[in-house]
Amino acid sequence: MAEEKKAAEAVETAAPETQAAAPVTQQDPQEFLENFDWDKYEEGIERVADDKLKEFEKLVEENFVDTADEEVVEGVITHLTDREAIIDINAKSEGVISLNEFRYNPDLKVGDKVEVLIDIREDKNGQLVLSHRKARTIMAWDRVNEAYDKEEVVTGFVKCRTKGGMIVDVFGIEAFLPGSQIDVKPIRDYDQYVGKTMEFKVVKINQEFKNVVVSHKALIEADIEEQKKEIISQLEKGQVLEGVVKNITSYGVFIDLGGVDGLIHITDLSWSRINHPSEVVDLDQKLNVVILDFDDNKSRIQLGLKQLEKHPWDALGDEIKVGDKVKGKVVVIADYGAFLEVAEGVEGLIHVSEMSWSTHLRSAQDFVNVGDELEAVVLTLDREDRKMSLGLKQLTPDPWTDITTKYPVGSRHTGIVRNFTNFGVFVELEEGIDGLIYISDLSWTKKIKHPSEFVNVGDKLEVEVLELDVDGRKLSLGHKQTQENPWDKYEAEFGEGTVHKAAITEIVDKGAIIEFNEDITAFVPGRHMEKEDGKKLGRGEEAEFKIIEFNKDYKRVVASHTAIFKEEEQRNVRAARKKAAVQAEEAKPTLGDANEQLQALKDKMEAANKKK
Repeated sequence: MAEEKKAAEAVETAAPETQAAAPVTQQDPQEFLENFDWDKYEEGIERVADDKLKEFEKLVEENFVDTADEEVVEGVITHLTDREAIIDINAKSEGVISLNEFRYNPDLKVGDKVEVLIDIREDKNGQLVLSHRKARTIMAWDRVNEAYDKEEVVTGFVKCRTKGGMIVDVFGIEAFLPGSQIDVKPIRDYDQYVGKTMEFKVVKINQEFKNVVVSHKALIEADIEEQKKEIISQLEKGQVLEGVVKNITSYGVFIDLGGVDGLIHITDLSWSRINHPSEVVDLDQKLNVVILDFDDNKSRIQLGLKQLEKHPWDALGDEIKVGDKVKGKVVVIADYGAFLEVAEGVEGLIHVSEMSWSTHLRSAQDFVNVGDELEAVVLTLDREDRKMSLGLKQLTPDPWTDITTKYPVGSRHTGIVRNFTNFGVFVELEEGIDGLIYISDLSWTKKIKHPSEFVNVGDKLEVEVLELDVDGRKLSLGHKQTQENPWDKYEAEFGEGTVHKAAITEIVDKGAIIEFNEDITAFVPGRHMEKEDGKKLGRGEEAEFKIIEFNKDYKRVVASHTAIFKEEEQRNVRAARKKAAVQAEEAKPTLGDANEQLQALKDKMEAANKKK
C-alpha cells in the first residue's frame, strides 16, 4: 500500500466509475495522493477506470525506480535520526539506512546525495531497506581505479593502526597507508591520526588481491615542491635562515628550511664538545642557522649553528698568560693526553708527559677521567692558532730536586712494579721516581726469559740503587743485590774436580741436563755421558759426575761421568808405567859386568884369528 501511495503522486485524480462521463480536470498528483481513499479502493468501494489505471502504470514505469533492479542508484537524505538516515531514491517509498554505514562521513546532513543499493524491497513494515555500504563496495573499485588513472585526490577515513602504517576507508574499501607516506617528516605518534578524515592520493593498486595503497605525503610533496624550487633558487653561502629541527641523529641534525632539508653536523652545533646533538637541540625546535656550503644542484646543504656566535677564543680574556693556573673539566681523553675545557669552547691539551714527573710514560687514563674537575698550569698559549698546552705535574715539586739525598747509590728501598719490558722491570719508588731493573739483576740463580716469570705488575719489590743519572733522570736498580749471592757458597761446594751424585733430568741435542739442587743445573756433553762398559747414560739414570767447569759469573756448570772411570784408568796406567820403569832400572847391567863381557868377546876374536 505504501508503494502504491508513493506511486500515485505522479498521476491525475481518478474518478469513480459512476462519474466516468463527467468532465475530467487535471489534478496535482500530490493532492490526489492526499485525498485518495486507498482502503475503499482495496475493498472495491471506489473503483478507478481502466484507462486511468493504464495511465497510472505508465507514469509509474516512467517516473519511479524499479525496486527489483539491484543497480546502484543515487538518493537524497530527507531526514536524519539518532540511528538512521531516511533516503529518497524516487521510488514508491522512502528507504532507511543505519548511520553506522556513514561513520566515514561525520559531516553527513539532510540534502546530501548518496549512492545506495536496494537491500530489501519491502520489510515486514512495508519499508524499503537500502544499503549504502554495499553500494559503495560496488562502486568503490571503479572510483578507486578512476582516481588512480586520473591521479585525483580522494577523501578517506583513518580507521585504525596496523603494522607499518594505518588502515584507511576509501569509498568503502580498506586501503593501506604506510607510515612513511603519512607526512614528509617522521611520525612519532600514529594514534593522533586515528579517526581523522584526510585527503589522499592512490599510489598503487593490486587488482588480483584487491589491495590499495594510498599516500598523504604525496599531496604534501606536491605542494612543497614549488616552495622548494623557490627556496633553492635563493640560497647563498652565509645566508641565515629560520628552520625547524626535523630529525636528530648521532652525527648531526636535519633542519627543515620550508621544504628543503639541510644538515648541521655535530661539530657545527656548538663550540664546546658534545656527545650527542640532543644535548643542544630538541625535535620541532625553531632556530636560526647559517648556510655553510652546498653542492652544485643544492640537494645537499651544509648548515651551521655555532657560527652564529662569536668564537670563544676571541672572547678569552687577555689576563690569561703562560704560567697562570686555570681550572676546567676534562672533556676528552686520548692515549697521548687529555683535553681540559677551561672556558666554553676553549680547550687546552695536557700531554701525558705533563701529568707526572715520571719519565716512564703511561696512558692518560691512568691519571684522569672524563668529567674530572682539575687545576692546571698554562705552559704555552697561542691565541692566533687557538692552541693551549697545560701541565699537572707543575703543581707539585719536582721529586728529582733532592734525588741524591733520598736515593744515593747503594741505598735500599721498597718499590712497586709498574710495567714490564723485554729487558727489565720498571719500579716506582715514589710518584715521579721510576727506576729500571734489568732482567739480569732480578735473580742470582734463576734464568729468566721475561720479567713476568718472576714478578707481577703491582707487586712490591725490594731494590738497591746501582746507578744514578741526575741529568738524564734515570735510576738503575737491582733486586738480587738485596740478597746474598749463593754462587759464592756454591763456588767452593761445586768447584772444579768435585764429585757429586745426580740423575739425568733431560736429554738435549748435544748432551744432557742434571740438577744438583734448585739453583745448580749442570750440562753434561755427549762424550762425557759414556759409561765404563761403553754405553751412554739414559734419562733418569743416576750416576756420579765430576765438575769439569764452574763459572760463577755466567752461572755455567759442566759435569762429566766419563771422567770418573777414565781417571781411574789413567791412574792404573801411570802405576803400570812406574812399575815397569822400576823393573827396567833393576835389570840395567853394571860397569864391571860390561868389562868382563868385552874381555870375553876380545878373547874369542883372538882365538879365531890363531886358527886361521
